[in-house]
Amino acid sequence: MSLQTWWIFVLTTFVVSATPGPNMLLVMSHGARFGWRAAIRTMAGCMTALIGMVSISAAGVGVLLHAFPAVFDALRFLGAAYLAYLGYKLWAAAAAPVDGPETLLADPHERSPGSLYRQGLAVAASNPKAIVFSAAFFPQFIQADRPAGLQFAVLLITFTVIEVSWYLIYALSGHKLSHFLRQAHILKNFNRVTGGVFVGFAALMAASR
Repeated sequence: MSLQTWWIFVLTTFVVSATPGPNMLLVMSHGARFGWRAAIRTMAGCMTALIGMVSISAAGVGVLLHAFPAVFDALRFLGAAYLAYLGYKLWAAAAAPVDGPETLLADPHERSPGSLYRQGLAVAASNPKAIVFSAAFFPQFIQADRPAGLQFAVLLITFTVIEVSWYLIYALSGHKLSHFLRQAHILKNFNRVTGGVFVGFAALMAASR
């Protein structure tokens, strides 16, 4: 691809990645609750799912999901159910006074490296529309007269760098909130707001076509 085409991809991806969504909200929430270093594990889970979904879309699965709406709808409703469940857990989370961001949740298993990674993986993978979007978005920047594999690799690496950069910004922003979340009433409100937003994302996903 030409340098001009690559820059268009960079600018478009920058704007798309910056838009708040379930992935960014989860990373910010974990950054606020457990610190930005712990949120890196959440980011790793999100990126594992996203890279896998982008790669799957390159293999043509996005076209299949578009061709078989029943399969797409089943995946979409499962994803919406998981986001609603996650929102409920945040809404109902305990909000006792705490001393630091690493103690904002009473259950140590929920903030374990494996749990944070799995939550990031599940939230990012819960939206099958990402596969369809990737199938429609990435090919626009691949020139047919040049090796497609190399171009896709360049686009995927560029996408990963931009996405991770925004994850770090959201994680650090969440970490800055941790000082305020040491007050029980603020933590309770934070849990309910983020939980409500997750439920809202779930409703939007379930209602979308």
